[in-house]
Amino acid sequence: MKQRDIIAYAVLALVWGLSFMVLVHVVAAFGWGATVSLRALVAGSALWLVALAMRRKLDFSCGWRPLAISGFLTVVMQLAGIAFAAPRIGTAMTAIIVSAIPLFSMVVGRIAGLERLNERSVIGLFMGFVGIVLLVGFPAAPLSPSFLFACAISIIGSFSAACGSLYVSTRLRNTDPWVVTIGSFLSGGVMTLPLIFLVPMPTVPGFTDVLWLLVLGLVTSALMYVLFFGLLAAVGPTKAISVEFVVTVVAVIAGTSILGEHLSWLQIAGAAVIISGCALVLGIWPGARRQATGL
Repeated sequence: MKQRDIIAYAVLALVWGLSFMVLVHVVAAFGWGATVSLRALVAGSALWLVALAMRRKLDFSCGWRPLAISGFLTVVMQLAGIAFAAPRIGTAMTAIIVSAIPLFSMVVGRIAGLERLNERSVIGLFMGFVGIVLLVGFPAAPLSPSFLFACAISIIGSFSAACGSLYVSTRLRNTDPWVVTIGSFLSGGVMTLPLIFLVPMPTVPGFTDVLWLLVLGLVTSALMYVLFFGLLAAVGPTKAISVEFVVTVVAVIAGTSILGEHLSWLQIAGAAVIISGCALVLGIWPGARRQATGL
């Protein structure tokens, strides 16, 4: 990678890794429902304005229905899962579960007949399953129904994101990524608007809370997606997607050192096993042959 690509990679890893802490702060002020909707609407609107400022032509001829499906899977389900789970199971655990999305993508792709499993992929999937069992089943604190429910919501959200990625890669493969992202954010934001009224806000948000919400929508979502698109074009999908592993490391370090979260040694081992399994599935394990994942 060139120097500018390395810088973009590092910025993405740092900002997305720290974004989980910003998310927890915003959820504490706005509630998880309003956080999802407002974050998506701010991000989608900001990306649209950036595209207009860049005089980038946006072709929405694909129609809003596929964009709405993408928005439901990647915004309504994934972002809602993250916003609901992070304050309940911790930012570190949430980030680790999110890092398992490539594993879920491989499973969904195989079921849909879009992926072929080789020996390396099977080993990677098995490792991912074992890692999730270690992560969820052996927490530092005693197991509770609320903990398990939040874990399940987070896993469902990540599984939905995998479905969304595969849907986009097939149904919207010839559509501009900017159009897909803007359409997904805006449609997902509109679909989650009722959550603002259904999920009570814990408190009356203050000016600082609004600023953190704007950081979440403008910086960690809109701006970082622009940066990610550039990295994707420069280094290819496999290397670009691998930034999620570094994001997980940053999120775990931030969660444990700054927020005081605790992971058991078995959970740390589970995280390492999940990341290793994803590396095998993505074909970026040392000596492994590159393989498309549909992401």
